[in-house]
Amino acid sequence: MPALCRDCLTQFDAGSRCPACASPRVKSHAELFDLSIAHMDCDAFYASVEKRDNPGLDGKPVIIGGGRRGVVSTACYVARIRGVRSAMPMFKALKICPEAVIIKPRMAAYVEASRAIRAMMEEMTPDIEPLSLDEAFMDLSGTARLHGAPPAVMLARLIKRMREELGLTGSIGLSHNKFLAKVASDIDKPHGFSVIGKAETHSFLRDKPVRLIWGVGAAGQAALDKAGIRTFADLLRWDRRDLHARFGSMGDRLWHLARGEDRRRVSAHRPMKSISNETTFHDDTSDPDLLDGHLWRMAEKVADRAKAKGVAGRVVTLKLKRADHSLISRRVSLRDATQMADTIYRTARGLFDQVPGKGPYRLLGCGLSDIHSAEDADRSGDLLDPQAARRGQAERATDKIRARFGPDAIFKGRALR
Repeated sequence: MPALCRDCLTQFDAGSRCPACASPRVKSHAELFDLSIAHMDCDAFYASVEKRDNPGLDGKPVIIGGGRRGVVSTACYVARIRGVRSAMPMFKALKICPEAVIIKPRMAAYVEASRAIRAMMEEMTPDIEPLSLDEAFMDLSGTARLHGAPPAVMLARLIKRMREELGLTGSIGLSHNKFLAKVASDIDKPHGFSVIGKAETHSFLRDKPVRLIWGVGAAGQAALDKAGIRTFADLLRWDRRDLHARFGSMGDRLWHLARGEDRRRVSAHRPMKSISNETTFHDDTSDPDLLDGHLWRMAEKVADRAKAKGVAGRVVTLKLKRADHSLISRRVSLRDATQMADTIYRTARGLFDQVPGKGPYRLLGCGLSDIHSAEDADRSGDLLDPQAARRGQAERATDKIRARFGPDAIFKGRALR
């Protein structure tokens, strides 16, 4: 049976240890060198970057997120052993792990690390479909001749480079389609390398819970439970027409996934649907200056992402959550797509001013959707606001100064609120 040493990358016949370096980190599988669709997921990415940059955190439970009113963005594995999970309310996380070190997200550091990993991936294949900063699908079909090694070896080399050059680790899932590659990457985290071959697909899935299906949330799980579908074996008992009648188009997808079938290609050019930013306050607030300052900073972050991606949006969205957790959402379509912070802020501020009542609020957010190329963005200006063009020129000039001297080189006074 083909085998691979994940430490020295030696290929050999199956054995418990590598014949070259005696490492026990060996992966054996009958189809190991025949599969080419992979999913790479960094291990506790944000927390791992923080521990890498601050060795004093080694061995300590680390939680990345906001204050007590926020939620956990991610947690290191020490904290996860204590029961901390992503999206858990921070007060609950601190209750079960009071000794945790809480760190506010440093997105610039995470983006830098993500770009370094992406550059390593691009040396392997152009067919990369990023899902977030810390995970991506890769299609390495036809790359064996180019690299002189099968995809499994290249993937092990990627993780080795990440560890040695960046001080970060990741887990690999290797299979014959995206669905199974994603499932495989979650099997043996952290530092995992899992394979699901074609021959074992049905036997592997049969007794697994349907919650393994990526994208099935709490509401979807409840609907499946109500239909008596808890495992893939349960799904296999349903007729395709009955699944469609019960779940619509998702029923067809469930029928195929029950059989381990997924025809989606790894797409390097998936269109971006929206860009947004939001914050949960430590304490509910109605302070107009504080809310206005946060709204401006969010508009800047959304604009910065749009400019970095070379896109613009035609719909501006405002999101508010009151103290009683009731959610308010407002949106408006612009005449032209925009990527300018000034336009996003003024539009979102206008939506905010139209909301009845003035809080208090526990969450504020704004975003752009209906995303297009920025080629024709911000062209026609605002006939009712003769100063809009001048503010746009000032913002472009500010962008150039920040690009040269750093993001803190210049900022608006309202950003200090």
